[in-house]
Amino acid sequence: MLAAGVLVGAVNIYLASSLLPTAVAEIGGESFYAWNMTLYLVAMVIATTLVSRFLARWGNAGAYLLGFALFTGGSLVCAASPAMPVLLVGRCLQGLGAGLLSGLGFAVIRSVLPRRLWTRGNALMSAMYGVGNFAGPALGGLFAQVGSWRLAFVLMAGAAAVCLAAVPRVLPRGERGNAAAPVPAGSLALVMAATAAVSVAGILHDTMARAAGIAMALLLVAGFVAHERRSARRVFPGATYQAGSALKWVYLTLGLLSFGVAVESFLPLFGQRLAGLPPLAAGFFGAVVSLGWSLTQIAASSAVRKRTVRRLRTTGPVLLALGFLVQGLLQREHASLWWVVIWVPVLYVAGSGIGLAYPHLSVAAMSAAQDPEGGRQAAAAIATVTTMSTAFGTAVAGVLVGLGGPSMLGSARWLLFGFAVLCALGIFTARAADRPSRLRRSVAVDDSSVVTQDS
Repeated sequence: MLAAGVLVGAVNIYLASSLLPTAVAEIGGESFYAWNMTLYLVAMVIATTLVSRFLARWGNAGAYLLGFALFTGGSLVCAASPAMPVLLVGRCLQGLGAGLLSGLGFAVIRSVLPRRLWTRGNALMSAMYGVGNFAGPALGGLFAQVGSWRLAFVLMAGAAAVCLAAVPRVLPRGERGNAAAPVPAGSLALVMAATAAVSVAGILHDTMARAAGIAMALLLVAGFVAHERRSARRVFPGATYQAGSALKWVYLTLGLLSFGVAVESFLPLFGQRLAGLPPLAAGFFGAVVSLGWSLTQIAASSAVRKRTVRRLRTTGPVLLALGFLVQGLLQREHASLWWVVIWVPVLYVAGSGIGLAYPHLSVAAMSAAQDPEGGRQAAAAIATVTTMSTAFGTAVAGVLVGLGGPSMLGSARWLLFGFAVLCALGIFTARAADRPSRLRRSVAVDDSSVVTQDS
């Protein structure tokens, strides 16, 4: 059930992207085309930041019922949309439901699974993002091909409705916490503005305008961090901002790993333009990174020895950056089929870097707080970091592709080499996340609870 909640949101991102051209041709609203993805991502990020409060108010089953109900209703609104404004309302409802379900997938693991299964549970949750990246474009392309874009949204609504009906039988109600916990309005406003800025930057065609959008988003993120440090109402646990805490490095490493997934948006383009692949083959070629991510983390999640876990957390960013570096070196004009075959294992290795580290980093975040409420907040923040990092990565990728133009080979190299450098920063953040655990044991006092942490 937890995995299904993450999966419907992940599939819907790329499903809708494939369907929108067909939908716009029928109902119009081309000038609002880009807002479909922007509003969806903004709504998704907002919902992930409120997961711990929904859990405290309604418990596990109640929060899941709300998430699936929002997603089902939003999908039906999209399917019945007579005009673009109605479709945008449906996309907002879908985003709220998908964000809530994504955050719940990580947060509820703490209460429904024993601690020894947290790593495997997190591996399954994050694997759903990879499956969504693979299945979404395929399903969207299929429905767009036959001209039944409305039926695709009906299918998503049906899948969510089945899960909605099963929630009371499958999930325990869970304990309720402080239902009157105040909403961090200031933090939400800043994170919403940052997500909107980077989403808009990702759809602009001018390179300088994109760069300005990313710069604005980074300034808003800096403002968000400064506000969180001073505020008693936070999105992230208080331990994130404590001196000597490893939690901030854990979130940064998760963000850099998720950042790398944005490369997939442009791989089909390179496959078509540089290697002459047909659209369907190029689309599956672009999903190799997600395939490596999904399959590898299922196997890596069985590691339990502390030394092995530390090595996996550090090795993951190394493989991700190395895979992009080698892929950049392999780019050629008019690449032959045999040369393209070499690209596949290289991209698979890059994706496996995410799979090696992601589940263990997720458990490190979940374990940062001993009290249930703080633990739910720390776990739900994983989905917030993942969603925002993917949006940032897509915008940065667009800027790098623009810098390499008009040559497609130049665009491919700028993108892959640039992401190799950026993702390599994860090597240092992963080491920083491990280093405090060997120094001293400290107790960080939060405004609402005492958080004991190995640091």
